[in-house]
Amino acid sequence: MTDATAPAEDSATVRFLEADGTFAPTPAAERYREAVDGLSDTDLETFYRDMAVIRAFDVQATNLQRQGQLALWPPSYGQEAAQVGSARAARPQDHIFPSYREHVVARIRGVDPIDIIRVMRGLTHGGWDPTDPENGNTHIYTLVLGSQTLHATGFGMGLVFDGRCGTGDPERDEAVVVYYGDGASSQGDVHEAMVFANSYRTPEVFFLQNNQWAISVPVATQSRSPLYKRGEGYGMPSIRVDGNDVLASWAVTHAALDEARSGAGPRAIEAMTYRLGAHTTSDDPTKYRTSDEEESWRRRDPIARMKAFMLGRGASDAFFAEVDAEAQAVASDIRERTNALDGIDADSMFAHVYSEEHPLIEEQRRWLAAYEASFEGGQA
Repeated sequence: MTDATAPAEDSATVRFLEADGTFAPTPAAERYREAVDGLSDTDLETFYRDMAVIRAFDVQATNLQRQGQLALWPPSYGQEAAQVGSARAARPQDHIFPSYREHVVARIRGVDPIDIIRVMRGLTHGGWDPTDPENGNTHIYTLVLGSQTLHATGFGMGLVFDGRCGTGDPERDEAVVVYYGDGASSQGDVHEAMVFANSYRTPEVFFLQNNQWAISVPVATQSRSPLYKRGEGYGMPSIRVDGNDVLASWAVTHAALDEARSGAGPRAIEAMTYRLGAHTTSDDPTKYRTSDEEESWRRRDPIARMKAFMLGRGASDAFFAEVDAEAQAVASDIRERTNALDGIDADSMFAHVYSEEHPLIEEQRRWLAAYEASFEGGQA
C-alpha cells in the first residue's frame, strides 16, 4: 500500500495559505501577489461560502445514494478550493468542460444542482442544456475519462477559427477551461488534446485536479515526474498550485485564462489536492490507502484553512453561522427535491439516438409498446 501523506512538491508550487491559514506566499506565488492583494472581503466571503455550501450538498448527495435514491455519486469532498478558485476566475463568456466531480463549478456557473442529481439517478443522459445561457456555458458531465479534453480542444479550435479570441478586447474574447484528474491524465485522449491545443494555439486552460488516486492507483505509479511537466512537453506554460488553497487556485487560473484569451495559446495547471471521500460510492478507499494518509490530508482541509485565514483578518462568527445555515438549507432543499423526483418514461430511451428518425429505432419503439400493452388487463 502506497502512502501519499507527503506528496512531492518543488519550488515552483504556488501557495498563499499554509495549512493553518497563515498567509505565507511561496516564491512562485509572488508573481500573483498583486492580484490576490486586490481581492476584497466580499470576494473572500464568496470563496468560503461556495466551498462550505457545496460540501454540505456533497455530503447530502452521498447520503442519498447510500439510501438508494441515486445510482452513483462521485464525491468532491476535499477538492473544493481547486474547483471554487478556478471557477470564480472564469469570465461569463468562457466555456467550461467538466469531468464528473465538478459540482461546485457547475453551481457557480448557474447549473441547478438537482440537474446533477438527475444524472446520477439515471433520469437523464445529460442533465442540463449547455446552450442555455442560465447554465453559464457549462457543458455536461463526461464519465468517459479524458474525452472532455478532446471536446474542449475542438471547441477551442473553433474559437480560434471564428476569431472569438485574441482580438485584444478582454470583454469579448473567450476561453475554455477543461477539468480532468490524475487518472485521466494517463489517457491517450488527454495527450492528443494537448497536441492539437498547442498546434492550433487554442485559448484553453487544462485544469488537472491531482487528488492523488486514480481510483486505487497512486500518482507515483502513474508518473515518475510531476504531472504538470507533461504540459511543458507539449510546449505550453505549466504551473503547479496547492489545490487546497483557494487563493492560489483563483490567482493562477485567472492569469492563465487572461493569457489564453489574449491569443497566447493554451496553459496547463496541476492543482495538488486530495479526495477525502471515495472515488465514487461504489469504491472502498480503505482497501488501498491508510488512515494516517487520510488524516494527514484532513489537516490541510481547504475550508478549515480558509476559515482560519479569514478569522485572522477579522471575519465575524456571525458570517460563518450564516454560511452554515445556508449550507444546511441547500442540503435540505436538495433532499426534498430528490425525493420528489419521478421516474423516467421508458419511451425516452429512443429519443436523441439519431439526429433524424431511424427505422430500427422506430421498430424497437413499437416492440416495446406492444410488449408493455401485453401486460394490460392481467394478460401475459
